[in-house]
Amino acid sequence: MVQVCLNGPRGAADGAVVPLSPEAMAEAAAAAVAAGATDVHVHPKTPCGSDTLSPRVLAATLDAIRARVSVPVGVTTGAWAEPDPATRLERIRSWTVLPDHASVNWHEPGAEELAAALLDRGVGVEAGIWSGTDAAARFAHSPLGPRVLRVLAEVTDTSPDTAQDTARALLAGLGAAPHGRPVLLHGEDGGAWPVLRLAGRLGLATRVGLEDTLLLPDGEPAASNAQLVAAGLVQYGWARRSS
Repeated sequence: MVQVCLNGPRGAADGAVVPLSPEAMAEAAAAAVAAGATDVHVHPKTPCGSDTLSPRVLAATLDAIRARVSVPVGVTTGAWAEPDPATRLERIRSWTVLPDHASVNWHEPGAEELAAALLDRGVGVEAGIWSGTDAAARFAHSPLGPRVLRVLAEVTDTSPDTAQDTARALLAGLGAAPHGRPVLLHGEDGGAWPVLRLAGRLGLATRVGLEDTLLLPDGEPAASNAQLVAAGLVQYGWARRSS
């Protein structure tokens, strides 16, 4: 599986290629799926470009994307979108249109309660396990572990020289199959391409998109999420695996 991460917490300052409106996200998702993405991860945005968990904005974003693609669509629940755990939980419970899945960062306050609320509503949970945090240890003891959709192993080391080593350490901390759930491995910025290539060698799911990197493997600026997906499939070795 190759997931496209359309925008992340990036905003207008990161360039016009980053989709911020529901219509732009839908267009980007459609092009990325046409390029080979099989899953979508998106951050709904307020009109000023900030991440939000607003049920109204979430519904507009999901409706727009689902009108263009038939693959699963997931969203963030990052604490930066709503820092207060109680308010974040209230937001999740007020959603009127539900995503197929949502990422929950296990190192953030209130992660267990948030994941439980999502599961109770029938929303798949991507357990976000970040390197450099205690998330792997916390997840290992979580009673919700066997119920999550997958583990989202996120390498926050942005050095192209050390990101793969950090990824291997993160995977070792998770164990071969944490709670028996599949693992999606990805990096960010300078570590995005090295970690994606490692995921390909290990046969793990991965993701690519403007949330994780603004640059193509050769260092040139990416023109779109679709261009990143196409390059990501080559870097991942999809052609070799499909032959």
